[in-house]
Amino acid sequence: MNQVVLTSRTRKDLAKLPLHIFRKFEFWVKQVTIEGITKVRKIPGFHDEPLKGQRQGERSIRLSKAYRAIYIVISGQKIELIQVEEITKHEY
Repeated sequence: MNQVVLTSRTRKDLAKLPLHIFRKFEFWVKQVTIEGITKVRKIPGFHDEPLKGQRQGERSIRLSKAYRAIYIVISGQKIELIQVEEITKHEY
């Protein structure tokens, strides 16, 4: 079973998002809860990928060309917590 939790920073980030980005994030959360993170990682539209460097151990999904959600997986015996660290506008 997967459960998505949001940090206080993520909650603040959500308040600033354009509606279409918020809805895509909301869809991702729902899918992770229903299907599990392993299946949702395979959905090509999210471009789920591990991060490198200082963010090693974290993963990101694309919510649009500009916006990313950064998350970590905390494994337990019966539950995997998907902790969303932040939603940020990606710098190019």
